[in-house]
Amino acid sequence: MQSINIFWFRRDLRLNDNVGLYHALDADLPVLPLFIFDTDILDDLQDTKDPRVEFIHQRLKILDQALSSHGSSILVKHGKPETVIKELMDEYNLKAVYTNHDYEPYARIRDQKIEKLLRANKVLFFTFKDQVIFEKDEIMNDQGEPYKVFTPYSRRWLSLLARKDLYDGIPVFNPSHFYQTSPLEMPSLPDIGFQPTGCVFPDNGLNQKLIKKYDSDRNFPFVRGTSRLGVHLRHGTISIRDAVKTARALNQTWLNELIWREFYMMVLYHHPFVVDHAFKPQYEKIPWRNAPEDFKKWCQGQTGYPIVDAGMRELNKSYFMHNRVRMITASFLTKHLLIDWRWGEAYFAQKLLDYELASNNGGWQWAAGTGTDAQPYFRIFNPYSQQQKFDPEYKYIRKWVPEFETDQYPEPIVEHKSARERAINTFKTALNQ
Repeated sequence: MQSINIFWFRRDLRLNDNVGLYHALDADLPVLPLFIFDTDILDDLQDTKDPRVEFIHQRLKILDQALSSHGSSILVKHGKPETVIKELMDEYNLKAVYTNHDYEPYARIRDQKIEKLLRANKVLFFTFKDQVIFEKDEIMNDQGEPYKVFTPYSRRWLSLLARKDLYDGIPVFNPSHFYQTSPLEMPSLPDIGFQPTGCVFPDNGLNQKLIKKYDSDRNFPFVRGTSRLGVHLRHGTISIRDAVKTARALNQTWLNELIWREFYMMVLYHHPFVVDHAFKPQYEKIPWRNAPEDFKKWCQGQTGYPIVDAGMRELNKSYFMHNRVRMITASFLTKHLLIDWRWGEAYFAQKLLDYELASNNGGWQWAAGTGTDAQPYFRIFNPYSQQQKFDPEYKYIRKWVPEFETDQYPEPIVEHKSARERAINTFKTALNQ
C-alpha cells in the first residue's frame, strides 16, 4: 500500500498561494487532494436549491481541471468528516493530513475531533494560516486582550502590515508531488441532494478599475460599485494576500473593508457566544416584538418602504444584496419593527451567496446596536432619507419594485416617526433596568 499525505481543501479552493497546500507539496510524500461535502453542514440547509453548494461544486470542477494538468485529481466525498477520514485511513497508508485553519465554532470542534482521530492512528495533522492576514492572538491591545473596537484594531493591523512578507504570497508549489491518478469521479449536485439554482456567479478577478473607484461608488446600489468578491473570499477562490496587495495599491477604503472582515473573524474566534447572543450582554434585555406577519412582509419585500423592499427582493431573486442596502434593511427590521436581529441574521444566512458567519453576525449586531462598534440604539436609519441620498432617481427601486408608485404597491406597515420613537423608548427602558 502506497504511503501518501492528504491536503484537505475547505475554505481555500485554489492551487496558487495556498499556504497549507504549499507545505503539503513541500513534504516527501505524494499528496492526494480531498474535499468533503460535510453532511453535518449540508443537512442544516433548508433548500435543495442552495447557490453556495452549487458554487462550491462548480469551483471543485475548475480545481479538478487544474489538477489534471499535473496528472492528478481531487477526491470529493460526501459524508461526515470523521467517517470519511476513517475510510481513507483504511484505504491508504496515510501519514499526514494538511489543511488550513478555520475559525468558526463548528469548524474548530470538528478539527479537534479529526486531530484526535488521526493522532490515535499515528497520522500527523498540520494546519496553517491562509484565509486571513492576521489571526487568533496576533493583534491584541496593550493589555494583551483582543480589541473590542474597530478603529484601534485597524490601526494596529495596518502598523503590522508594514512587514511586506505578510502579503507577498508564498513560493510556487511543487506540482510533481501531487498523487498521480486518473480522473476521480466527482458526485453530481443531485448525488449530494441538491439541484442547480440558475444563479449567475461573479468572477473572481480583482477589477482594478472598480476598486479604484470603490470609495466614491460603493454606496449607490444602482451602479456596480462593489467588488462582489465576498463569495470568493469566503471559499478561498482568491487569495487574501492578493486582495490586500491590490487594496494597498489602489484604494484605502476597500482595504478597510478587508480589515473589517478580519476584525469580525477575530471577534467570533475570541467570543464564540456572539453566534447566539449579543456581544454587549445588557442588550439581551431588549423585549423584541417579534411579530411573525411583519417579519414575513420584510422577508418578501412588502413593507411599503421602497428601498427596504428593493433590497429584500434583490436578495430573494439574486442571492445578493448591495452593502448599503443590507444596513438599511437590517436597521429597519431591528429598529422600525423591533424584531430580533437573530431572525434577520438567519434569513440572510439562508439566502446570501456570500454568507460568511463572522461578517453576517457582526453586521447584524452592528445594525441592532448589540455588537462591537455598534450603531447606537438612538441612531436609526431613515429609509426615506437613505433612498434620497443613495437612489435619488429611483433606479434601484424601480428595477426591483416595478409596482412602485402604482395602486398595487402596499402602504407602509409602520409610520417612520412613531416607529423610531417606539424603538428609542424600548431600548432606553430596557438598558436602564
